Amino acid sequence: MNFRDARRRLAILASTVPMLAGAAAHGAEAFPSRPLRILVAAAPGGGNDTIARIVGARLAESLGQQVVIDNRPSGGGVIAGEIVARSAPDGHTLLVAASAFTAAPGLIKKLPYDTLRDFAPITRLGVVPAALIVSAPLPVKTAKDFLALARAKPGQITFGSAGVGTGSHLGGELFKLTQGVDLIHVPYKGSALVTTALLSGEVMVAITNPLSSRPHVKSGRLRNLGLAHPERWPLMPEYPTLAEAGIPGFEMPLWNGFVVRAGTPAVIVNRLHAEMLKAAMHPDVVSNLAKDGSRPMLQSPEQFGAILRLEVEKWLKVTKAAGIEPQ
Repeated sequence: MNFRDARRRLAILASTVPMLAGAAAHGAEAFPSRPLRILVAAAPGGGNDTIARIVGARLAESLGQQVVIDNRPSGGGVIAGEIVARSAPDGHTLLVAASAFTAAPGLIKKLPYDTLRDFAPITRLGVVPAALIVSAPLPVKTAKDFLALARAKPGQITFGSAGVGTGSHLGGELFKLTQGVDLIHVPYKGSALVTTALLSGEVMVAITNPLSSRPHVKSGRLRNLGLAHPERWPLMPEYPTLAEAGIPGFEMPLWNGFVVRAGTPAVIVNRLHAEMLKAAMHPDVVSNLAKDGSRPMLQSPEQFGAILRLEVEKWLKVTKAAGIEPQ
């Protein structure tokens, strides 16, 4: 879907807001009856936290209730997820779900909830494609060059990640699986250290959010070989897609969205969905997503649920192929 189609789709979805809101009002007149709580599996200040606060502010205005942001960064996101999974199914407790949410079943041995059965999807909110970033000294100019080098030197190309089980780690493992190459994983304690390692040449490649490396790409110290998305990204049109740069079959969207506990009445889920659509059109939300290289790409609860299922299946396959033992 190109940017024009995405905008048209968002406009069509937005046109349904009054209808959805009206339907939601019938049978759910008492919602919300108290403040809403949004769980964020990250410390204050990060991208998901910022979006939770900006969207929360819009929801507070439209719903007439206070929205409280509850940061639970420990436990690999499990603590935040468990709180929502054990909450009352009444729509007052939401979770900001991101890519790590669907990777958890393949990484954590005893999840205190079922990622697919215990949550009701509301909508995906923002998306940014991952990028293939290489250190400038690496003798490659294009993604096709890099793939040829990786195949010529199995077990000799290092890729950095923000830690075992993080998006940048799983992205590297997905790349290995889809492209049939043998890369060596080097984990660090955070994405900032990965960028430092790339700049120093300590590692050769990373698959990560393109915005974090953009200044260094512009200075020539790093190279962005392409974005893992089927079409050019409107916020970064200067970068090719990996498919057009010579690496087809590798796509990796980094996304966030909102879920509530399973069993929440559909009329309340639809009301929340309608309010999220309105919030996504607010300039504050659009601009804050853009700061992370992301843009609104909303879906219906049913569409988002299908995406969650596909993501869980994908990461289970990747973690198994990589030999990652659930902890």
